[in-house]
Amino acid sequence: MTTENKRTYHLVIGSQYFLYFGVLGIFLPFFNLYCYHLGFSGFRIGILSAVRSVVMVLFPIIWGALADRLNARRPIYILCNFCSALIWMLYLFTVDFWPMLVITVFYGMFYAPIISFLEAFTMDLLGREKKSYGRIRAWGSISFIMIVLVLGKIIDLYSVEIIVVLVLAGSLMLSTISTRIPDIQIAPKKRLTPGARSLIDRRALVFLFCAFLMLVSHGAYYGFFSIHLENLGYGTTFIGLTWALASAAEILVMIRSDRIFKRFSLEAVLIFSFLVAALRWFILFFAQSAPAILLSQVLHAVTYGTFHMASILYIDRLAPDKAKTLGQAVNNAVTYGLGLMVGFFFSGYLYEITGSFVLFIISCLIALSGGLFFWGFCMIDRR
Repeated sequence: MTTENKRTYHLVIGSQYFLYFGVLGIFLPFFNLYCYHLGFSGFRIGILSAVRSVVMVLFPIIWGALADRLNARRPIYILCNFCSALIWMLYLFTVDFWPMLVITVFYGMFYAPIISFLEAFTMDLLGREKKSYGRIRAWGSISFIMIVLVLGKIIDLYSVEIIVVLVLAGSLMLSTISTRIPDIQIAPKKRLTPGARSLIDRRALVFLFCAFLMLVSHGAYYGFFSIHLENLGYGTTFIGLTWALASAAEILVMIRSDRIFKRFSLEAVLIFSFLVAALRWFILFFAQSAPAILLSQVLHAVTYGTFHMASILYIDRLAPDKAKTLGQAVNNAVTYGLGLMVGFFFSGYLYEITGSFVLFIISCLIALSGGLFFWGFCMIDRR
C-alpha cells in the first residue's frame, strides 16, 4: 500500500466515523426523547431500546462470521449501510408503538454490524500503528459534538420530530461514502477454526462478561439521561450541551491514545475505566445542579473513551488474524448489544417504579462489580 493510498483510506474511514457518529449524535440524545413526546411510557421506551439491542447481539456476529467466511466484509458493509438507511425512512410514516417496534427490528438487523465492521477495517488499515486508533476515531467524537450542540438549539426552535428526517439524511450520506471504503483483503475461512475458537477462551470470556456489565450500567444513561434532564427542568439546548461536553472530553483521550497505551497496560486502563464509571453514576444519583451534571459528563472521557479504545485493542490482541471481523463483532454484540439490551430493559422497567435517580445508583453498583471482577481475574492470571 502506497503512502498516497494510505492517506486516502485514512480520509475515507475518518469520514465514515464522522458521519456514523454524527447520525448517532442525532439519535442517541433525542430519539428516546422523541418517543417520550409521542406519549410512550418509560416501559415502552425501554422495550424499543432493548429490542434494538437484541438485534445488536445477534446480527453483528452473523454478519461478521459471514464476512470472514466469504471474504466479503466490504460488500456486506455497503449493503448494511444502504438497507438500514432505507428502512429508517419508514419512521416517517408512523408514530404508533407497534409499527415502530417492527421497524426497529428490521432497521437493527442491518444497522447492527456497521460499527464493528468499521472498527475491523480500521485495525487492518493501521497495522502496526494500532495504538494511534484514537486519532481516527476522534473524528466521530468531533462530529457528535457539532451535531448535539447545533441540534439542541434547532429542536428548541422547531420540534423534536425533526430528528427523523435528519437521521435519514445523515444515513444516506454515510451509505454513499461507504462505497469508497478500502477493499482490504482478509483470509477466507470455511469453518470455525481453532483460531476463531480462541475467542471463547478464559481471558476473552472474562473480559466480555465484565464489559457486558459495564454496558448494562450505561443503560440508564443512554436510555433515560435526556428524559432525566428534561424532568429536572432543563431544555434541549442544555441537554445537547451535556452530550457535547461528554464527547469533547472523550476526544482529549482519543488523540492521546498512543501515549496512554504506551504508558499503561490495557488491563490497567480497563480497570480504571470501570472505577470511574461507578463514580460517574454515583454523582448522577445526587446531582441536580448544572455544574454537578456537567462534571459527571467530563468523566465520559474515561467511561467511554479509554474503555472503548482499550476494549477494541484488547479484543484485537485476543482474536487471531482469520477472525478479526468476528472478534470485533462479538465484542460489539456482547457489549453494545446484549449489555445495553439488558440495561435498557431493566432501566425501563425500574423507571416506572422508582424514577430516574435510583437507576443511577444501581448503575454505580453494576459498574463497580464489573471492575472488581476483572481486577480480581487479572491478579489471578498473573500468578
